Amino acid sequence: MTNFPVLKAPGPIPDGAMRIVPLGGLGEVGRNMTVYEVDGKLLIIDCGVLFPEEDQPGVDLILPDFSYIEDRLDDVVAMVLTHGHEDHIGGVPYLLRLRPDIPLVGSELTLAFVDAKLKEHRIRPVLRVVSEHEEVAYGPFDLEFVAVNHSIPDAMAVFVRTEVGNVLATGDFKMDSLPIDGRITDLRSFARFGEEGVDLFCVDSTNAEVPGMVGHENEIGQVLDTVFAESDQQIIVASFASHVHRVQQVLDAASYHGRRVALIGRSMVRNMGIAAERGYLKVPDGVLVDARDVTSLPADERVLMVTGSQGEPMAALSRMAHGEHRSVTVEPGDTVIFASSLIPGNENSVFRVINQLMRLGARVVHQGNAKVHVSGHASSEELLHVYNIVQPSNVMPIHGEIRHLVANGALAVKTGIDPTRVVLCEDGVVVDLLDGRASIAGSVPCGYVYVDGSSVGEIDEAELKDRRILAEEGFVSIYAVVETKTGTILAGPDIQARGVAEDDSVFDEILPEVTTALSEAMSTGKADAHSLQQVMRRTVGRWIGRRLRRRPMIVPVVIEA
Repeated sequence: MTNFPVLKAPGPIPDGAMRIVPLGGLGEVGRNMTVYEVDGKLLIIDCGVLFPEEDQPGVDLILPDFSYIEDRLDDVVAMVLTHGHEDHIGGVPYLLRLRPDIPLVGSELTLAFVDAKLKEHRIRPVLRVVSEHEEVAYGPFDLEFVAVNHSIPDAMAVFVRTEVGNVLATGDFKMDSLPIDGRITDLRSFARFGEEGVDLFCVDSTNAEVPGMVGHENEIGQVLDTVFAESDQQIIVASFASHVHRVQQVLDAASYHGRRVALIGRSMVRNMGIAAERGYLKVPDGVLVDARDVTSLPADERVLMVTGSQGEPMAALSRMAHGEHRSVTVEPGDTVIFASSLIPGNENSVFRVINQLMRLGARVVHQGNAKVHVSGHASSEELLHVYNIVQPSNVMPIHGEIRHLVANGALAVKTGIDPTRVVLCEDGVVVDLLDGRASIAGSVPCGYVYVDGSSVGEIDEAELKDRRILAEEGFVSIYAVVETKTGTILAGPDIQARGVAEDDSVFDEILPEVTTALSEAMSTGKADAHSLQQVMRRTVGRWIGRRLRRRPMIVPVVIEA
C-alpha cells in the first residue's frame, strides 16, 4: 500500500488523467469533501463539517479548506451530496457563499435538508433531485446513483463514468439486511459496476477496524420497547437531529406505551418536520406534542426527543443535565437514553453529561450498557463482501481517521487487490488516475478552516493556542506609566491576574524587580513603549515560571507620558 509520504506540490494534470483531491474526511471523522477533475472540469462529492474538540475552544464548526478550488469555482460543474448528515452537507452554505449557482445533486430528503439550511443563510440553490438508478451528466462526468443503507434515509452511492476512468464512491453505507425502511444497499448495482470496470473504489472506512457485521436497525426497537416498559417517569432520548429511523422507533414505542413525544432542539424540529412532510417519518396520530406543552403532561406520559447525544455544551441535553434548560428539569427516577454512537473525540464530553445526569438521579441507558444504537457504517466483514463483489482495479479508502483508512486498505489487500494499487491518503493528497492506475502526484495545502460566530477562517492555530493558554494557565496584565526622556516611572508597575490560583498579592515580591528592569532599560535613552513592554513581559514571565510553575498569557501595557 502507498503510505502517507511527505509530498511536494503536484505538477499539471497529465493528459488523459482524472485527478482526485480529498479536501476533508481523510484522517478525521467529518468534513467529508472530495474534488474530481477531468478535462479541466471539477466535480465535488460532499461538503461537510467537522465538529470541534475540547482543545479548540470557541470554535463552532470546522470546514474543508476551499483554497484549492477557490480560484476555479467556475470550473465546478456540480456538487453531489450522498446523504443528509452534517459531516457531508454542513459545509455547503459556506461554499455557496463563493458561488451560489453550483448545481446541488442528491436525493429528495438530502436536498430538502440542504435547502432548509441554505434558507437560513439566505441562499437560493440550484437543486437537482435524483432517484436511485437515475443517470445524469455534468460536463465530462456521467453519474449514476444507487441506493445504500445508512443511518439516515435516502443515502446514495454514486458511480462516476468518464472517458479516462470510472469511480465508485460509496458515501457512508452499511449492509443491513432488515432496514426499517426496507431500502437495502444495492449490491446488484455494485456487481454491475464491477463487471463494467471500477478503476477507483472510494469506500467508507469508519468501521473498518470493527470485526463481523453491523447488527440490524430493527433490533433497536425491541430494546427501546423494553426500556419504555420499565420506565414510570419522564423519558428523554438523545440522538442526532437527522436520525429519522431512530425518531421513528421512539414515536412507535411512545405510541404503544401511551406516551406523547416532544421534539426539542431547533435542528431536530426542522429535520423531522421535513422528513414527516415528505413521508420519510410516519407520525402516529396524537403522539407529537409541542415542546411548550409537554411539561403539562404527567411525567409517565411524556417523552422528550432531544439533541446533544455527543455532549455538546449548548445542546438541549447538556443544558438539562446542568439545570440550565428553560423548561425541562431532570428528576430522580427519570430515564435518559443515548440512542447514538460516540463520535471519536467526544468521549469525555459525553461521559461528563452522563455523570451529571446520574448525579441528578436519572437512569442512563447508553451503548455501553444496552443495545440502543446500531452503527450506520459497514464493518470489516461487510467491506470484504463489497470488495469481492466490486473487484476494483484501485482502492482509495475514505471517510475515517488514519487507523480506519489503514485497516480498510488492509482488507482490500486480503481480497486479492495488489497492495501497490491501494492508495492511502490524507486530506490534501493529490491522486491521479491514469491508464487504469492510481498514484499519488503530490499534495496541496489543506488546513482547518474555523467558523467562530460570524467569522469564517479568521482565527488560526496561533489564536487557538492563546485561547488554550487562557483556559489552562490564566491571564496576567502588568501596567506602567513612564516618561522615557527622564527615565521616570510615573505610575505602577501594577499587576492584575485572572484565572491564576494565587491572590494578586503574591506578585508584590516581583514588582521591585520589574521597577529596576524598567529603570535600567530607560537609562540607555533608547527605550520606547514596545521595548519596555517586552522587558516587563520577560521579567514577570521568568518569575512566574520559577515561582508559580505557570505559563499564563502576559499582557504588558506601557504608556508614555
